[in-house]
Amino acid sequence: MANGSTIDISGAAARMVQRRPLVLHGRGYRWITDHISEITERSAPKWWWVATIFTGALTLLAVAMFTYLVATGVGVWGLNQPIGWAWDITNFVFWIGIGHAGTLISAILFLTRQKWRTSINRSAEAMTLFAVICAGLFPAFHVGRVWMVWFLAPVPTPLGIWQNFRSPLLWDVFAVSTYFTVSVIFWYTGLVPDLATLRDRAKTRLRKVFFGIFALGWRGSNRQWRHYEKAYLVLAGISTPLVLSVHSVVSFDFAVSILPGWHTTIFPPYFVAGAIFGGFAMVLTLLLPARALFGLHDLITAKHIDNMCKIILLTGSIVGYAYTMEFFIAWYSGNEFEKFAFINRATGPYWWAYWSMISCNVIAPQLFWFKRCRRNLWVIYAVVMCVNAGMWFERFVIIVTSLHRDFLPSSWGYFKPTWVDVCTFTGTIGLFVFLFLIFVRFLPMITMFEVKAILPEADPHHRADGAKGGHS
Repeated sequence: MANGSTIDISGAAARMVQRRPLVLHGRGYRWITDHISEITERSAPKWWWVATIFTGALTLLAVAMFTYLVATGVGVWGLNQPIGWAWDITNFVFWIGIGHAGTLISAILFLTRQKWRTSINRSAEAMTLFAVICAGLFPAFHVGRVWMVWFLAPVPTPLGIWQNFRSPLLWDVFAVSTYFTVSVIFWYTGLVPDLATLRDRAKTRLRKVFFGIFALGWRGSNRQWRHYEKAYLVLAGISTPLVLSVHSVVSFDFAVSILPGWHTTIFPPYFVAGAIFGGFAMVLTLLLPARALFGLHDLITAKHIDNMCKIILLTGSIVGYAYTMEFFIAWYSGNEFEKFAFINRATGPYWWAYWSMISCNVIAPQLFWFKRCRRNLWVIYAVVMCVNAGMWFERFVIIVTSLHRDFLPSSWGYFKPTWVDVCTFTGTIGLFVFLFLIFVRFLPMITMFEVKAILPEADPHHRADGAKGGHS
């Protein structure tokens, strides 16, 4: 205590208050605005054109495969008896899972006031939208007559026939469409102040008109900020239960059945944890190259990467626990069919898929216990690529190994993907990356105003003598 009521936080107390900065090298407001805006304003680099053309070609491949499917029939996907679901539903669940990290970072971390989200939330939200678009293609075309897919909406036909609301597949339609709609609104709401910044910086009439329309007349007044913060908070509150509900509903596609290997109550939390696990891995998959290519090291720092690695470690451990509990429940149930389903996963014809899943999802993330591994970008990228592959194998194992051996040995089969299966999935990967490349080229990939809000000078208690305080 010094000077009466003035508190001196020097020495050991000051060191406790100091945190690792989330924006490095003392970057200020002007630098943040210029550096992020220039990504959309300057000419596109050569690597962007090469990547966009390549992924655009893959997108056209997906268009060709879906066209061929509509013209020929869903049999070109290699569906057979008893495996009526295979790569189509595997890819659907995989892409839906990828879309979970965006809303988690934006909504839940916002409500818990985690400031480290500010540099990654915009890209993660965009990733969510693109992943859900890729996911929606598979059930839409799986119906066969894609022009009749609107029958899934709650609209009565002229014959007065309604949808079967007891079907979990219809629950998917409502859950995913709601999730996508709220995610679009949430993403766009967060864009508005930054679109106004790009509008004010625009040097061509086309950019000024384009960003002016979508900025909705934003001027940054106190009244607008008050309304914005209320709206963003409400949307975050609406989005939070969606993170938990969407993949829980997707898990009901399996859990409400009586098929051995699917009929289990652990699926909802298990699927949600797995979705967050795979979603954060995909965030790192996209942001690590973007960080290097666009020079964003001062904004996407080692602390951001370290925090995401820790979340991957946590959710990966939860997923590993779920794998163990599945085997325990199968043994404890005393149901011989349930036991066979899980033993068959590990030792049957698809053993390679099961052990690939275990290696990628359980063993590989354990490297993140070590700080040195969480600091090595090559190790991180190798692990997250393993997780991406492992989460696809997880969905493949759950679906195919539970179906390929029915109660009658005469009905046993083995699924082999056709060239249409492989090309379709490859095409959706191209579509996902293509949309992300378009996003980073024309819209700010980092939320400028939120990053500025975590700078020391944005703190009203920041000392005016020029001393820099830490921020978390």
